[in-house]
Amino acid sequence: MEKQEDKTIVSTNDLAPKVTGIGGIFFFSDNPKEAREWYRNNLGLDTNDYGSTFEFRNLNKPEEVNQLQWSPFKKGSEYFAPSTKEFMINYTVQNIEGLVKKLQENGVTVIDEIAGSEYGKFVHIMDAEGNKIELWEPVTEVKTV
Repeated sequence: MEKQEDKTIVSTNDLAPKVTGIGGIFFFSDNPKEAREWYRNNLGLDTNDYGSTFEFRNLNKPEEVNQLQWSPFKKGSEYFAPSTKEFMINYTVQNIEGLVKKLQENGVTVIDEIAGSEYGKFVHIMDAEGNKIELWEPVTEVKTV
């Protein structure tokens, strides 16, 4: 009996509006500078004024390098508002415009308009538990190492 080869095809043409990964973990700290120093000294994080950036490769596109931003924010920062939670997650997405449209159709609270920057497009929403979520569609250029 002949052994069949697994021919799983990964489509790179998928443009469905959806989350594709985690782009950042943000949390409140009484003293962000001391928190960054503690993580650097005790856990070896390479920190700067914003936190630490972790790079990783996309399994389906090994030439693509993605980033996850880890950042402590001063407790009480308005950046998490209107959420009263101690953290905020940033999710990477594709087709941010389509995703925002879908979210609005589903009655999800979209806090602001899609904003562009040198890093890509961002928008903020609230989940059903009152957590503010940052959605980020990174710039389309592929970063390689």
